[in-house]
Amino acid sequence: MSNPVFSNLPAPKPDAILALMGKFRADERSEKIDLGVGVYRDAEGATPVMRSVKAAQEKLVSQEASKTYVGPTGDQEFNALLADLALGNSVAKERVASMQTPGGSGALRVLFELVNEAKPGATVWVSDPTWANHIPMLNAAGLTSKTYPYFDAASGTVKFDEMLAALKACPAGDVVLLHACCHNPTGANLTLDQWKQVADVLIEGDLLPFFDMAYQGFGDGFEEDAAGMQLVASMVPECVIALSCSKNFAVYRDRVGAAVVVGASEEDAKLAMGQMGSIARRSYSMPPNHGAAVVKGVLRDAALKADWIEELESMRLNMLNLRTALANELRRLSNSDRFDFLAKHRGMFSRVGLTSAQVDWIREERAIYMVGDSRINIAGLPADRIEYVASAIIDSLANAD
Repeated sequence: MSNPVFSNLPAPKPDAILALMGKFRADERSEKIDLGVGVYRDAEGATPVMRSVKAAQEKLVSQEASKTYVGPTGDQEFNALLADLALGNSVAKERVASMQTPGGSGALRVLFELVNEAKPGATVWVSDPTWANHIPMLNAAGLTSKTYPYFDAASGTVKFDEMLAALKACPAGDVVLLHACCHNPTGANLTLDQWKQVADVLIEGDLLPFFDMAYQGFGDGFEEDAAGMQLVASMVPECVIALSCSKNFAVYRDRVGAAVVVGASEEDAKLAMGQMGSIARRSYSMPPNHGAAVVKGVLRDAALKADWIEELESMRLNMLNLRTALANELRRLSNSDRFDFLAKHRGMFSRVGLTSAQVDWIREERAIYMVGDSRINIAGLPADRIEYVASAIIDSLANAD
């Protein structure tokens, strides 16, 4: 061709986390530690298949009779089970529309497109900071993004008064994206009382809450992690929720998630469900089903579900222990309370509060990999190398420009 089509493509913007993964793989130092990639790791550094998931998968393989399509909206029993898991009895079931998606990211994209169908070009307010994919995904769906204050890097706490003031100033009809629990990337959560105040502002300002829930069970407990979102859902007329099973079922590569709409009425929920099916049909057509079928197998079996909750709780407690150990060691080495907030955060992630130069120094001098904004994956901390990591963080404060 005289003018090849793809030669006109712009160079893609590098993905910081994917680039970090490449650097880590290429690093030949035996002492290297990966605190960047957001996957749960056990004491041996592995990301195992959960006991209940393995059992449900073995049962599925032995009994599955067909691999035919499940339809654009997926398996309806899976949809109901996952929605119940997140919402409990906070809203009437007939107001809920739930659709199986390719992971939590698929749910986000479907719901962003749904919002754009209902209100083209709507403004979505996202926390500063937020998960790296939120803004690119909502912009790609045709929506406009703006930010509200959330995290104070100096204290490691939520700027709640500033957050609330910003939400009160949002124009009526705008959308507010909220992390249901275990805020990614900061790990700083809202209290139940703060969620109540947020709900009041959303109602008064006629704002649509959009929840991203990817870590239920990783924070304060399985029920506790959903309490804030359920409180808001019970108060507001409508909301949307993107659910992911990647972390709490450890089915990362199977891409299991759901897009949930709580409508103001049963009729609105049905309209949303129909539109979500159309969105799926024109994009990926049908969701992958193996992982969702396994998750359904866990949730519909009382014994497997109990075992899943038990193992999930052990994962949660392990992360809390790692948080406490790191915070204590940093307190000892720094002789200050500068890093005490790490023990108060919840979930897989926290921002340590380092500069990009300090993050680079730690990677180059100590072979410890973390995202450039100093987000670390707590679950990636080797329990027997807490002192090494803490020492590297303290040393970076003095040695990095």
